[in-house]
Amino acid sequence: MGFHEVRFPANMGFGSTGGPQRRTEIVTLANGFEERNAPWSQSLHRYDAGMGLRSLDDVQALIAFFEARGGQLYGFRWKDWADFKSCAPSADPGPLDQRIGTGDGATRDFQLVKTYASGGALYQRVITKPVVGTVLVALADLPQREGLDYTVDAATGIVTLAEPLAAGVPVTAGFAFDVPVRFDTDRIEISVSNFQAGHVPHVPVVELRL
Repeated sequence: MGFHEVRFPANMGFGSTGGPQRRTEIVTLANGFEERNAPWSQSLHRYDAGMGLRSLDDVQALIAFFEARGGQLYGFRWKDWADFKSCAPSADPGPLDQRIGTGDGATRDFQLVKTYASGGALYQRVITKPVVGTVLVALADLPQREGLDYTVDAATGIVTLAEPLAAGVPVTAGFAFDVPVRFDTDRIEISVSNFQAGHVPHVPVVELRL
């Protein structure tokens, strides 16, 4: 799968619309009860990049970015302004934000994840595109040093420890992250007169499964 490790201009993404999508299959039985099934284990995010455009300069930058990605051909990074940190939007990421694993005496690689909790239910989202330089790791609540105690693959979201951990030692991390996406169209239609009158183009973007 072709992917460019470049982010859609964050200033142009601010003001865009979008969020998570689920797929639920619902069958209504003869007695009126329902059977519900979720074929997707992970949600899929969709956005409209056109809603963040504010000037004709933004339009030109969008066209350049679209052409450089070959339309739908290559994926890219997207900053979801509503959800881009391991912590609350008003806080800064810290090494204790998210539990990403537990030592077993052999494992050194741990995938970054973000856990969403509500009403006793949990959902773990796999994070594959952390922002370079933002990943902070702690072992048993003790902050570690990137490059010495651990490394991070920014293209996969895998944290590799310098040494395996003893069994039961918790691994936690804090980070900022992007969403891997692609354009969901091979055509962008822009009317300069309509844009100046306040009508922005529809530019659909969809998350990639990596």
